[in-house]
Amino acid sequence: MDLRNEVLVSPASYWEIAIKISRGKYSLDVDEDFATFMQREIQDNLLAILPISVKHSGVVATLPFHHQDPFDRLLVAQSMVEQIPVISIDVAFDAYGIDRRW
Repeated sequence: MDLRNEVLVSPASYWEIAIKISRGKYSLDVDEDFATFMQREIQDNLLAILPISVKHSGVVATLPFHHQDPFDRLLVAQSMVEQIPVISIDVAFDAYGIDRRW
């Protein structure tokens, strides 16, 4: 990781992980609760939280449905508003013309 870059994480990302854990799609094999784990990982990896703003939600309302996942649509909107890349392997993001890396 290049320490000159600020790495942002959307609350949508850890919210979606929490939902998938609660549905049994992912398991968290650690000796602590999810919130403690996420807080530590965010801190240890020098991540900054990108708050979800009304402006982000406004862009979501205008997006075509190239992607159906509401969390991913929010990530697209945040990328557009903030003019930042999204780190994802999901090629569906490409239909929005954002900078996707991975």
